[in-house]
Amino acid sequence: MQRGNNRQPIFFHEDDYCTYLEYLREALVKNNCKLYAFVQMTNHVHLLTLGETSGGISGLMQSVGRRYVLYINRTYRRSGTLFEGRFKSSLVDSERYLLTCMRYIELNPVRAGMVADPGDYRWSSYQHHATGRSMEWLTEPQEYLHLATNPEVCALTYRELFKQPLVTHDIEAIRTHLNKDCALGSGKFQDEIEAVLGRRSKIVPQGRPKK
Repeated sequence: MQRGNNRQPIFFHEDDYCTYLEYLREALVKNNCKLYAFVQMTNHVHLLTLGETSGGISGLMQSVGRRYVLYINRTYRRSGTLFEGRFKSSLVDSERYLLTCMRYIELNPVRAGMVADPGDYRWSSYQHHATGRSMEWLTEPQEYLHLATNPEVCALTYRELFKQPLVTHDIEAIRTHLNKDCALGSGKFQDEIEAVLGRRSKIVPQGRPKK
């Protein structure tokens, strides 16, 4: 997730949304990344992505960010920063949380009160997954493909998931782990991530440790 500086807008016109997506498509190829889901909100973006090489996601965000800031500054005759520092990220246990994260991302405009139905919002991946409006540069994760063998039934099943509200615990877990740059998943998953990365991936409780 990347947010505008001081929560200020990063998109001002329809052309800005289109330009960001153009830069994103090109950066996905350049940095060997796959994109599963996205949403462009007025002052931030959410991307659910898979980096297939070391440093791929960092390269993706840097590439898009630099080009987009130059575009905005040139278009609107402004200067200075646009984004609020480095992007926030969280590794996700796909077996447990991937479809939940997709729903969380694509329901952003609904939670913000911008639309009543995610299908009414243009700047997200929902219509690709739920209505068959193809965005050929998106990748379908295996968890999505396992919903059904037929693409139409798969889309229908995906739409059905949105009839049930996201569990508050899952929403809070996604937000907390994202903001703290921690891995979202089971304790076993987090232990495996810590072993691979050699750094903490769990949220450390506040306060003094128990003796």
